[in-house]
Amino acid sequence: MTLVLADIQQAHRLIQPHIHCTPVVGSSQLNKMLGCDLLFKAENLQKTGAFKARGACNAVFSLDDENLQRGLITHSSGNHGAALAWAAALRGADCTVVMPNNAPATKKAAVADYGARVEFCQPTMASREDTVANIIKQQGSIMIHPFDNDQIIAGQGTAALEALQQVEQSPDILIAPVGGGGLLAGTALSAKEIAGVRLLGAEPEAANDAWQGFKSGTRLTHFKPNTLADGLRSTVGERNFAIICDLVDDILLTSEARIVEAMRLIWTRLKMVVEPSAAVPLAAIMDHPEQFKGKSVLIILSGGNLDLDVLPW
Repeated sequence: MTLVLADIQQAHRLIQPHIHCTPVVGSSQLNKMLGCDLLFKAENLQKTGAFKARGACNAVFSLDDENLQRGLITHSSGNHGAALAWAAALRGADCTVVMPNNAPATKKAAVADYGARVEFCQPTMASREDTVANIIKQQGSIMIHPFDNDQIIAGQGTAALEALQQVEQSPDILIAPVGGGGLLAGTALSAKEIAGVRLLGAEPEAANDAWQGFKSGTRLTHFKPNTLADGLRSTVGERNFAIICDLVDDILLTSEARIVEAMRLIWTRLKMVVEPSAAVPLAAIMDHPEQFKGKSVLIILSGGNLDLDVLPW
């Protein structure tokens, strides 16, 4: 299946009754500080606290009753797992989430609180996938991949689709964080037909597999990230990588220290509680100011789920 804008629009119609239309917010202080006009799509205020609710909802509501009865399974560092558990509960389906044992405690608790059965694994993609495969053999569950899935990508793209309808005029630049690539791929599909919009991804230097693959043209399949942005520790997916290479203009990198600084700015200037992953685009803007000076920039704030007892400051 080759995804197109119509798939994003169809996903939005399907999930609209179940999700929030999150606000787009700005800060004159941040604009003055950074020399550009910034708008933030606040997906930290989405159901389950992250944009992941969009893709999970689209995937679950796209399933027929027969497949749904087999139960659902996924692997996740937290946000997708919570979103899938929430969406599965809306349709009365069983859900199992395989999580790395180093996932934030609040994300582990959230997945369980939404009704999923949680299985822990080692913090590697190979361990995640092996654990999922073993459970599927035992239970026959339907796998809903956290990012390398057409319904997931289409659902994630609805955040940008919505945001572009909310702003008065199209931005010069649209930027989103990239981990597994579902959000960035969906964002690119949502905006590709808008002339003049520059599409950017933002990634931590310590988890730069998407950047390496984008620059070389070859997707990395094995990578060990070491970033506090736990939502971006996944290796970019195959479907996602193809879309990103086709439609995205560039991926910018940023440091761990800058991510913390950007996160603090969002908390203090926007009065928004966001997790480190959501601060990565602003951090990238701060690290590459020459690319954004005088431009209008739309940022997808990916989520707000973090452990308040282990803040990075």
